[in-house]
Amino acid sequence: MLGESELKKLFPDFAELIQPSGIDLALDEMYIQKGSGSLIDNDKNLPEVEKLEGPIYTLEPNCAYIGKIDRKIKIPKGYTMLYYPRSTLLRSFVSVQTAVGDPGFYGSLKFLLINHGSFPFKIKKGDRIAQAVVFDVVGSGEYNGSYQEEE
Repeated sequence: MLGESELKKLFPDFAELIQPSGIDLALDEMYIQKGSGSLIDNDKNLPEVEKLEGPIYTLEPNCAYIGKIDRKIKIPKGYTMLYYPRSTLLRSFVSVQTAVGDPGFYGSLKFLLINHGSFPFKIKKGDRIAQAVVFDVVGSGEYNGSYQEEE
């Protein structure tokens, strides 16, 4: 796992969000599902979503949302990111579901937030919802999947 000094070199655009062992990721936009989706034989049909009005979002109990992070990220070749929820969310019965950030990925990060509690939970644009932890990857290629964005 990379520490603070290496993270500052690799991710200068995130300098103010770098912690001793990771990079804090802040919420920008929130979406709710409005239609069905599917994944059959690797054919991706993502659900229709609706952008919610902010800057304060109310997460209703037993409901899932997509949270978009406030800036795009470039993961250098030779590194991977694992994303973890901020502990305040977990202590508030809100989970953050994530995926692996592959070497060479460039684009917007979107995470699934679920309020598992019995009461609504409020969160504001700009609040930190996850932390990216970066690791060396030996012998890797680069991401070239359908979610890659143009730099």
